[in-house]
Amino acid sequence: MSIDDWARTVWDYHHVGHALRKADCIIVLGRHDTRVAKRGAELQLAGWAPLVLMSGGLGSLTSGMWTRPEAEVFADMALGMGVPRDALLLESRSTNTGENVELSRRLLAERGVLPHSAIAVQKPYMERRTLATFGVRWPELELVVTSPQLSFDDYTSQGISRDDVIHIMVGDLQRLSVYAKKGFSTPQEIPPDVAAAYEGLVAAGYTKRLLKGE
Repeated sequence: MSIDDWARTVWDYHHVGHALRKADCIIVLGRHDTRVAKRGAELQLAGWAPLVLMSGGLGSLTSGMWTRPEAEVFADMALGMGVPRDALLLESRSTNTGENVELSRRLLAERGVLPHSAIAVQKPYMERRTLATFGVRWPELELVVTSPQLSFDDYTSQGISRDDVIHIMVGDLQRLSVYAKKGFSTPQEIPPDVAAAYEGLVAAGYTKRLLKGE
């Protein structure tokens, strides 16, 4: 198989294929990709949930790119698209996915919002890890995970490069296994073809986002 074949296999695996359903709130998990904020705003404007929470401080990728928390950047985009200010909450301290969940949950509780259901919006290649993280950090929440509705080709044709996306996807696949063993996320079955694609991409040099020593 080619690098492109392996990358598409991993890309497809990271998607969980959830169907949208109405929820109590939308939780948009930050980092560098403003297309995630756009997707969250579109869902709120379409009536899938009355409230959208933007979660993100300055993480490993954005600390060198932005001077403001990810949540603020995302909120500005949502406001520009027409999301009402009173339908927005900002959690601007989290720096990783686990903190996105924990601090969002805490903020909602402080505001008297105790959701039974939520839509989590994430980058396409982080859908599965987001689901696995919520499974440990907020297991009772009825969760749907979604992302910008883009193919692999469309996603990598704008913004972050194709090679960088592959590096990140490989790193996220490793984290699914490592974090499950550490109790940070729920175990996810990794089919043989996905494991083979991972090994092929690692052998091809896509190792920049791998955890060291794992």
